[in-house]
Amino acid sequence: MPVMRAMMLESPRSRLILRERPLPAPRPGEILVAVAACGVCRTDLHVVDGELPGPKLPLVPGHEIVGRVAQVGAGVAGLAVGARIGVPWLGHTCGICPYCGAGRENLCDTPLFTGYTRDGGYATHAVADANYCFPLPEQQDEAELAPLLCAGLIGWRSYRMAGEGSALGLYGFGAAAHILAQVAVWQGRRVHAFTRPGDAEAQAFARSLGAAWAGGSPEMPPEPLDAAIIFAPVGSLVPLALKAVKKGGRVVCGGIHMSDIPSFPYGLIWEERHLLSVANLTRADAREFLALAPRAGVKTQVRRYPLVAANEALADLREGRLQGAAVLVP
Repeated sequence: MPVMRAMMLESPRSRLILRERPLPAPRPGEILVAVAACGVCRTDLHVVDGELPGPKLPLVPGHEIVGRVAQVGAGVAGLAVGARIGVPWLGHTCGICPYCGAGRENLCDTPLFTGYTRDGGYATHAVADANYCFPLPEQQDEAELAPLLCAGLIGWRSYRMAGEGSALGLYGFGAAAHILAQVAVWQGRRVHAFTRPGDAEAQAFARSLGAAWAGGSPEMPPEPLDAAIIFAPVGSLVPLALKAVKKGGRVVCGGIHMSDIPSFPYGLIWEERHLLSVANLTRADAREFLALAPRAGVKTQVRRYPLVAANEALADLREGRLQGAAVLVP
């Protein structure tokens, strides 16, 4: 019987374990993907660390998958064996709830999420719903494409929700911020990068990507911001970001999990400042961003890890030892 290898989460707050499993066959509407690369996202950390409720267990994490179609299930049209595709966080929606009916499938009442409620890409193979996969260009390196599938896509949704102001703050300069900074600079915006206090390396990295200013998260930027996006899962950044944005400005929380937001005076949100959150993504977001990224010249910085080093990659992300994104290459 053909087998695949996967790094498995068997219980929250435990190390992933390398397992061999029977190679799954795609059901109607699904495809089997031979994984070439899978990004390591902060959401994976939240799943592994038990901060998100109700994961499928045992679970193969990972939702920034780049690979090729290895097998096609019944009823799949438009995807042939050998095609290069990407598989994102949003793995399936019901199509019939009020949110799906209104074009807001990111808020579906009964969704499935890759690497959370269905097996993901920390493996040599993965099964995916064909309707939630996207064609990818042949000419770009698979590891460099992988972060676009979540850091890029959910980052793009956050970026659009931030509005069109000229001065943009990015709190937490990791995988998503280093992608969005390039888009913002390409569009002529002034990027202000906020990092962990004293992280000179991250601040230099932000400036190398065109940031007009970079400093520690408690600092005030040199000009009032039109908007700020918080990618770090740190609730105490919310009052700081509200203080940094001008009247009518927006603060967007771009993560799926955040520590509690401390109380803050009403004056920080008065004068029509907006505090928003972003949930998941839609397929329209993916089509839009994946078409825009090459035009903007987005170049991801990645550190490659073999599949068996998934725990090390997660630890490096957890401890802030990365510039850019970690990517597993089976």
